[in-house]
Amino acid sequence: MGLKEPTFTLGIEEEYLLVDKSSCDLVSDPPDSLLSECETALQAFGQVSPEFMRSQIEVGTKVCTSVAEARNQLAHMRAAIASCAAQYGIAPIAASTHPFAKWLAQQHTDKERYHVIAADLQMIAQRMLISGMHVHVAIEDEDLRIDIMNQASYFLPHLLAMSTSSPFWQGKISGLKSYRLSIFDELPRTGLPEFFSSQAEYQRTIAVLVDAGLIEDATKIWWDLRPSARFPTLEMRITDICTYLDDGVAIAALYLCICRMLYRLRRENQRWRSYAHFLIMENRWRAQRYGVDDSLVDFGRMELVPFVNLLEELIALVSEDADALGCRKELEHCRQILTRGTSADRQLAVYQRAIQEGAGEQAALCAVVNFLIAETVNGLDVTTSGSDAGQPGAEPRSRIA
Repeated sequence: MGLKEPTFTLGIEEEYLLVDKSSCDLVSDPPDSLLSECETALQAFGQVSPEFMRSQIEVGTKVCTSVAEARNQLAHMRAAIASCAAQYGIAPIAASTHPFAKWLAQQHTDKERYHVIAADLQMIAQRMLISGMHVHVAIEDEDLRIDIMNQASYFLPHLLAMSTSSPFWQGKISGLKSYRLSIFDELPRTGLPEFFSSQAEYQRTIAVLVDAGLIEDATKIWWDLRPSARFPTLEMRITDICTYLDDGVAIAALYLCICRMLYRLRRENQRWRSYAHFLIMENRWRAQRYGVDDSLVDFGRMELVPFVNLLEELIALVSEDADALGCRKELEHCRQILTRGTSADRQLAVYQRAIQEGAGEQAALCAVVNFLIAETVNGLDVTTSGSDAGQPGAEPRSRIA
């Protein structure tokens, strides 16, 4: 009997930062009624929940049978959160760091799980003023899920590069397109997933920490890619949250297609060539540092290759899968990310233009926040929408072995 094809349904989770529209700063203590109103507005559509920091809110789609369905749900949820928040002079921003907010001024959510994390991780937890996007892909067979995780790790830097939205930290240009990852990597049990020969080996490994009383369950494993502890899915967690909704949807589509491509190879008794974590970590760093502006290492060629070339190879590689999954349009939007730049690129452009037009540093940072507010919900790119923006308020097929 052949290997049963996964359903490849998907779900997407997004974390937003909540900002005061008048000061542009984070709202460290939003009213409790805001969350309850969001829950009421979204009870028939998706889920909404608090995050570790009170200045954050998380939404998640229901199980979706297509990328288009996931996009529609996210668009609805972004709009609903924005509408509820607007009553309090608050707006959500889809960015992985706030341009200037101070982490010392934030409060963590009054929830038992978060109290435990705060007590365990101390200052590391206090600095977790970051947001991300997680994409779940249903792969029901547990051993197949582990096998695809082992191979998909290779592509994580590619996904990260296109998602970058955290160039600022504490009011400074970090010099990295994804400073979020530097903060997140301070946590234990993060980074690339280990290689496992089977689901049984994975379970035995996790059981060591659980039986020792160090963690309650696998939800405390925060790898860039992990088997979900709650669903029969492979959860991709490396990406920043994309400010422009269609960018995030495109990255989700690419990840979904990669999973199906790796299943397809397995079905044909092939597999993606494996490389040492040491090498993949180098590409992970380059993606974090440069986003899509530079190059990643092609380990088969043993040379740096411009990201635009790698993306074209990757799109060609999963083209068959995009057609099978009905998401070619969303997949090909990845090219637009390179054309327009990532959110990190656009944030820096807004800041630099405001400075060039004579704005002070704080006003320029507020211009970035206003850009993020506009693009999070409306898809309005204020890098090209007028001077008032400155006002406050892949591998080729030969790599298959």
